[in-house]
Amino acid sequence: MRICEGRVVVVTGAGRGIGRGEALEFAKEGARVVVNDLGAESDGSGTSVGPAQEVVSEIQAMGGEAVVNGDDVSDWDGARRMIQQAIDTFGGLDVLVNNAGILRDRMLYNTTAEEWDDVVKVHLRGHFLPMKFAAVYWRDRSKRGEDNDARIINTSSASGLFCNPGQANYGAAKAGIAALTVIASKELGRFGVTVNALSPHADTRLTLNIHGRPPKDPVEGFDPRDPNNVAPLVAWLGSPEARDVTGRVFDVGGGKISVLEPWRFGPTVEKDGKWDPAELGKVIPDLVAQAASGPEMGRAARAAS
Repeated sequence: MRICEGRVVVVTGAGRGIGRGEALEFAKEGARVVVNDLGAESDGSGTSVGPAQEVVSEIQAMGGEAVVNGDDVSDWDGARRMIQQAIDTFGGLDVLVNNAGILRDRMLYNTTAEEWDDVVKVHLRGHFLPMKFAAVYWRDRSKRGEDNDARIINTSSASGLFCNPGQANYGAAKAGIAALTVIASKELGRFGVTVNALSPHADTRLTLNIHGRPPKDPVEGFDPRDPNNVAPLVAWLGSPEARDVTGRVFDVGGGKISVLEPWRFGPTVEKDGKWDPAELGKVIPDLVAQAASGPEMGRAARAAS
């Protein structure tokens, strides 16, 4: 028995890379898939229905059901149409996978307002809007007395969670997605909806040119950087088996899966009353010395390798 048999799934940014692998994996597990992709370049420019259509054709060739959606996930009406297309075409919606994204990498002092806004819009707004319209659909079902066994799976990034220099816009949006995930899990649980997120490690067109990394050479056998390695966890999180898992962020890459732990209180000092700034020079340095070191991208990458 395939674990997503008959479920209706929307995957955004599903024309290439990680999203493509997710759409195909859901189809292999019996889901009917709305394959969303604007067909833009990695910086967000241009549009093309080609990448999404290729994925739909692959799914149909394996005997599955899928349709193309070319809407912009960061556009109010586009996101609404995408969710409605799933409902109209397949009779409902069970899973939303938010994956679409772009890059406009710059150091903070070189980043323009447009580069900031474009990246935050596609990632953070582009997660919020599909979630909003999916949540309305599931809430309305719940109000009518209908049961949901629904899923939202978001895409964060080590760049945001472990703070990669040169990606302030992208990292801030991805950290925001992690927080949005946890908040949404608390808001939507009563409607039968779980909400989780991924921090994936894979070679895609968005990552291959970061910091001058050369194109990867072909790998014989198992390739730990293959974006398709992310898909099995996503398909499982989208299945009925995952109904008790919510509000979590998973680091995933190759054959390794980790549960990321959230911010927590570290060393603490307290006095009975208001602090005088002159006192803190004797307090804060020692407090910081006791604390674990802050998030650091290189350490996270080594842990995930």
